[in-house]
Amino acid sequence: MRGMYLAAVLVGLVFLSAGCSVMMAMSGEREPELGAFGLGSHRSEVEMQLGPPIASTTTPEGMRLDTYEYQIGNEPSAGRAIGHGALDVLTLGAWEIIGTPVEGFQGETCRLTICYDSNDKVAAINRVAPLKVEEAEKEVSEEAEE
Repeated sequence: MRGMYLAAVLVGLVFLSAGCSVMMAMSGEREPELGAFGLGSHRSEVEMQLGPPIASTTTPEGMRLDTYEYQIGNEPSAGRAIGHGALDVLTLGAWEIIGTPVEGFQGETCRLTICYDSNDKVAAINRVAPLKVEEAEKEVSEEAEE
């Protein structure tokens, strides 16, 4: 009887602990379609793909300079989620020790700086080198401390 109770507790723990890496794999961010806009595109077309800018300034010439951040390589994946779920069951939840950090390091954060003219049309696009997710998080925490 005691053995069945222990088995039931272990199975319950597996189902309670399983899910962090599974949910992380399912809740990634879709990559923006960077080909959907270019020089001469309106700012609303850019923001439809990239979302609102993380920073915005006005140049001395009166042009607007917006900086955007987006993720690449972290799209939602049912395949990864199924793999994590199967490994959770096979290892009685121990896979979460490895699977959660693996999902946490998934993807790269990229920055794009776009200059708009007085009519909110794209005048220039500057792609900044990709940041690893952990580098981006460190940079954000440093900015928050300032």
